[in-house]
Amino acid sequence: MQEEKATNLKKEILSYIKIIVITAIIVLGCKQFLFTPIKVQGASMYPTYHDKDIIIVSKTSKIERFDQIIFQSPIEDEYYIKRVIGLPGDKVEMKDDVLYVNGKAYPENYVNRETDDPNQLRITENFTLEQLVDQQEVPKGMYFVLGDNRLKSSDSRHYGLIAEDAVLGESKLIVYPFSHFHLGSKE
Repeated sequence: MQEEKATNLKKEILSYIKIIVITAIIVLGCKQFLFTPIKVQGASMYPTYHDKDIIIVSKTSKIERFDQIIFQSPIEDEYYIKRVIGLPGDKVEMKDDVLYVNGKAYPENYVNRETDDPNQLRITENFTLEQLVDQQEVPKGMYFVLGDNRLKSSDSRHYGLIAEDAVLGESKLIVYPFSHFHLGSKE
């Protein structure tokens, strides 16, 4: 009877170990290949994201205009989150605080337009893609990105285009704090 109980206990422990190992493999596989959590640092994407928001990043999404992407910074050893404004082949221009992509004006309802400076005439300075990166259009395999908090964002205006292979993925949802919880969107 004692031996039978000991054998059953060993089987039960092995069963739990198998479940834990399989769960760990699935979680690590998902994190490596499908999605991962990231903590937002700084105010460059305010009001869309706040400092210390925790987001879930999809590593399998097809990147489209106005997606919020996470990528390896070209100037620091950390990840940045910015909004894709220009896709390969796009011509990008900002004129009088209006974004033009391929000659079409786009409203930017996501941009933080609050400022403490009453003399601040524009939130985003005028530019053309050619002025910033010496290219008439975004080259193949590259993205032009901007932060939503333009007055406090280091982005493609400062460090140039982002290589497709530097992109970790697209932000899909905010999971923490719970008061900020929402699914990602283009706006």
